[in-house]
Amino acid sequence: MKRKFNIVSFLFVVLLLSACQSQNYAQKATAKRNKKVTHIYLIGDSTMADYTGDYEPRKDYMKVRYPITGWGQVFQPFFVKDSLASLKPAITTDSVTIIDRAHGGRSTRSFFQEGRWRYVYEHLQPNDYVIMQFGHNDSSEKNQERYVNIQGYKEFLRLFVSQTREKGGNPVILTPVARNYPWKDGKLENVHGEYWQAPIDIVKEMNVPYIDLNKLSMEYFTKKGQDFTTNHYFMNLPENVYVAYPKGQKDNTHFQPEGAKAVASIVYQEFKKVIKTQKK
Repeated sequence: MKRKFNIVSFLFVVLLLSACQSQNYAQKATAKRNKKVTHIYLIGDSTMADYTGDYEPRKDYMKVRYPITGWGQVFQPFFVKDSLASLKPAITTDSVTIIDRAHGGRSTRSFFQEGRWRYVYEHLQPNDYVIMQFGHNDSSEKNQERYVNIQGYKEFLRLFVSQTREKGGNPVILTPVARNYPWKDGKLENVHGEYWQAPIDIVKEMNVPYIDLNKLSMEYFTKKGQDFTTNHYFMNLPENVYVAYPKGQKDNTHFQPEGAKAVASIVYQEFKKVIKTQKK
């Protein structure tokens, strides 16, 4: 009889421990499901794009593209867990994930027409962010498949802003990042013409947080100087150094990794400021 009692007691303890373990697993699984993430969607052109991953399917980035680097490609590391406290009270989730949908050669119009905006719109969740930076291709009159006049440029920005808000998201407008020209008397000047002012007009009209990236990047590159900026930040490459560019490269629009990181840092520092002024 005593032996039966001991067996029953042992089985009871085993079942109790098993139940506790199952509860712990369930609690951990629930916590994992309940973990909240803020998504930051990046929409724009080649200066913002992420050239890794499936940007060019079945092609090795290191062989066909490197060192070209969009600033959005190196934006995620600024949102490590330790930095999230500085984003409060605007962002209070457990983590932030950057989803870079920017693509080379896209203007506001072609980004919309190709369904790239549709993807973002369909996946947007309340309190997510959409950071938009266009202008480089909108202003390209020689490329009619890209070109958008000022009024059209503004209209597509209005669309992106209004539909982001419709989904409960938060739009942030950027003026186009500077190109590495023209330089005058040691100072980098504006190359974007009215396409610099147009986003600011929409900002004022629709009360949208914004980052004047054109102004900030011009000032930053000016401080670094033309020679340093040209050789370290933009895609001006010597011959026989990079696999993708055996003949070298002269490109004063796109960034090397160091330039992309510098611009991403500017955007991050300003993003922290502007999201705290956004009305919820």
